[in-house]
Amino acid sequence: MADTVTIDQALDAFLGDQRARLSDRTYRNYEDVIRLLRDSLNTYAYSSLDARDSKRWQKAFDAGDEEAFCHLFGPQEIPPHLGEFLGYFMVRKVIAGQELLKAAGTVTAKLARWLEQQAYIESDAAEVAVDRARDSARELPAADRLTDLLVEVTMKAPDIDVDDVGEEDWVEDQLMIDQVEVGKIWFEGGIGPIQVPKRASELAQPGWMVFIVAARVRKRWHLLEVGTVYP
Repeated sequence: MADTVTIDQALDAFLGDQRARLSDRTYRNYEDVIRLLRDSLNTYAYSSLDARDSKRWQKAFDAGDEEAFCHLFGPQEIPPHLGEFLGYFMVRKVIAGQELLKAAGTVTAKLARWLEQQAYIESDAAEVAVDRARDSARELPAADRLTDLLVEVTMKAPDIDVDDVGEEDWVEDQLMIDQVEVGKIWFEGGIGPIQVPKRASELAQPGWMVFIVAARVRKRWHLLEVGTVYP
């Protein structure tokens, strides 16, 4: 029964089932993603627990079990956390290359299907998780590459003193990409257009979030600093 199996046991079994069919290189990616998923679950997933389970977790954690979440709870707790794992943890807490970012989506999609096959989660939950994971397999590497391209844009920006720029011509905030055209990006609040390489505009998607520092000088917006792009 699903409620007699812990997250740790399920993830170990999943890796065991995949080992025989994967190359060594691919399997290492699976191991890395599952290790990171465990870290994310143990660090953040407790916040979604109800009062009763939260008390169980807190007692175990306070007793010294830093991996209490995966030791106590069943695999049905995995799908609700995948959005945070893929959209926050992998982007903000992990220094990951393109291969690992893409693998995070692929592996979690496989995991969701496997959990469904083992009757640990319902089909509806599996479908939602698989869709989210597939989107991430495509979007996370693209957002990572866009971050690099926008950093290159900031390196070519003119030297601008904030004291020389009016308040209405200066922005320092986490903003959503609002509009994209070839070689141009706008951010919410009418910030833009900002000139970017064609490849950057091909990757950028309205709705993605990014921290920016930008200034408007002589009616033109310049990107001065940029943080990680979040799909």
